[in-house]
Amino acid sequence: MDAMTTPRTVQRIRHEVKFRDVKVAATRQTGANMLSITFRGEALKDFVSMSFDDHVKFVFADATGEQIRRDYTPTGHDPQRGELTLEFALHAEGAATDWARQAKVGMDAVIAGPRGSMVVPLDYDWHVLVGDLSALPAITRRLKEFGPGARVTVIAEIAHVGDLREFESQAEVEIKWVPSGEELVAAVRALVPPSGEGYIWAAGEASTMKTLRAVLTEEKAHPKEAMRVSAYWKRGASDFHEKLD
Repeated sequence: MDAMTTPRTVQRIRHEVKFRDVKVAATRQTGANMLSITFRGEALKDFVSMSFDDHVKFVFADATGEQIRRDYTPTGHDPQRGELTLEFALHAEGAATDWARQAKVGMDAVIAGPRGSMVVPLDYDWHVLVGDLSALPAITRRLKEFGPGARVTVIAEIAHVGDLREFESQAEVEIKWVPSGEELVAAVRALVPPSGEGYIWAAGEASTMKTLRAVLTEEKAHPKEAMRVSAYWKRGASDFHEKLD
């Protein structure tokens, strides 16, 4: 990737933060370790999410009654029905995982945000989406946004074959699945993108994303204004989210 500048502008939009009371309307297993939960509530009718990697705070009470907050990507919104869908990665343990596994229709929760949206233009010559299991909801949503002719490469890390999924998109999509963070970084290092200006988005475990960012900025010399690398989680930490670029 040659160093370059781009006239395209990533638009950052702020939103008024609202806390919305919701109830579980439906649950659906989307992978061996992924669960989609649809929430319903009148307060969701004016909900706004303008970017594929927006984050809302999902607020719930754990088994002890303590209020817990976790970040999730909205994957679907129906304002007329007052519904919002979030996808939960089911880890071996954790308060949010425990709540999601036990979710039943009618259970109460609160959804707050998003605080803002980062709207990335769709008309780059090419796009690269990179991430682990935690990034699949954002990648899934982004791929639905592309129209015919868009060129997209997806590099995704999953440890369980049961988490492989079919993506819905009108774009020309090339997908590479890898089993570890090390191979995720190696796949990005080996990437030879098409000519023209491109945007790279990546999200996942903190240490992997830190290494990946160094590969993109130092080895690939990809322009910072044309990429976003985020740490969605960190081993040994809860409620972690950090933008690295």
